[in-house]
Amino acid sequence: MTINSKNINNIFYIFVTAHLIFWTLIPSATNHNLPLDTIEALAWGSNLDWGFNKHPPMSAFFPEIFYQIFGSQDWAYYLLSQIFLVISFYYVFKLSKEILNNNLLGLISVLLIETIYFYNFTSPEFNVNVCQLPFWSLTAYYSWRIYSKKNIKFSDCFLVGLFAAFGFLSKYLFLYLLVSIDLLFIYLIFIKKDRKFDFKYLITAEVFLVALVPHFIWLTNNEFITITYGLTRTGLEQSSLINHIQFPLIFLGKQIGILIPFLILTWLLVQKIKFKINFKDKKLLFLLSINLLPIFLMFLTSVITGSKIRTMWMTPFYLFFGTFFVYMLQTQINIKKLKPFVIGFVFFFFLSPVLYAYVSISKDDKRTDYPGKEIAIKTQYAWDQQFNSKITVVLGNEWNAGNLSFHLKSRPVWEGFVERSKLDQLKDYMCLDNVCVGSR
Repeated sequence: MTINSKNINNIFYIFVTAHLIFWTLIPSATNHNLPLDTIEALAWGSNLDWGFNKHPPMSAFFPEIFYQIFGSQDWAYYLLSQIFLVISFYYVFKLSKEILNNNLLGLISVLLIETIYFYNFTSPEFNVNVCQLPFWSLTAYYSWRIYSKKNIKFSDCFLVGLFAAFGFLSKYLFLYLLVSIDLLFIYLIFIKKDRKFDFKYLITAEVFLVALVPHFIWLTNNEFITITYGLTRTGLEQSSLINHIQFPLIFLGKQIGILIPFLILTWLLVQKIKFKINFKDKKLLFLLSINLLPIFLMFLTSVITGSKIRTMWMTPFYLFFGTFFVYMLQTQINIKKLKPFVIGFVFFFFLSPVLYAYVSISKDDKRTDYPGKEIAIKTQYAWDQQFNSKITVVLGNEWNAGNLSFHLKSRPVWEGFVERSKLDQLKDYMCLDNVCVGSR
């Protein structure tokens, strides 16, 4: 088959379709229950607001849309995760082709990141990390359009602001990408003076801030609960001097471990990783700003504050790593000798779902083994023995109560933890194992 642009595009679509099918069907077939974070998102989605006790609202909106369409079908939420991932891959592919001026190298850039843990093994669990992915790639892509063109378009600035807001409303750590891109533009405009300030840049900031207004109002009305939760997760309350050294080193060690399959496949591509960094290269500056700079800022945060950076927080940070490495190594890539790379890719592509299926089937102490459906059936039966009303409210933690909200046919609204004042507002209620269901 002759390698041309059309064929390369077709290969990309075959790849993302296969990825979507594999990572939708395998978790659906091997998991008994949806994962923790997905159940949490569905619990929040049953009672939509502009924020929740742990995170901003965006990760709850999309599962709720899917629930209204598909109901309590587990496969639908694995599909949702993969749709978000495929959209991300598409814009990685699109930006890579533009930067590399070579469709085949653009395809290789995407295939490389398929080996990264976040984009295969952990991808079935729809959560705030997965929710960021398309907005991370879209923000980077439209920032590139502004960065690379002399005539800045209103639409590009508008879209950067909009997608940046959606990303921030998915998870606050999205700010690391935004700060990195802003630093690049500040450097070019005010320090290097390589480009002039354009008032269209203000459109991005205006759209971003306006889109965040409802969430900011919610934050002030709820005592900044999500920020408090995030700070607690970093371990700052128990921070000590050694944490400023220990946690950053642990962070770096885990990132290297995550990248091992990626580095192996990269080595198979060129067999000798050697490159020089030229800071006068504008394309390289952009790639550094969306790849290494956000990771460096995260590392610096850990060093300065002594905070613990959890591995899964880094999910979107590596989306353009393939683009960066291919750009740096492109002179060493022989497109006529890609057989080792293709074999390595196929190996990793099939290894990940096989390992996932093995772990899912062989281990029986996982969250996904929780008998959520069975407990919902028993709860409904016990309720029907006592009351004639419909279950409309569920109280308890997001996991136990969230499972009932998801699996019960009446789709009761999750209204937070069990409190006497909440129970007093119910006409009928019943409590089992620290979870209460009721009716108004």
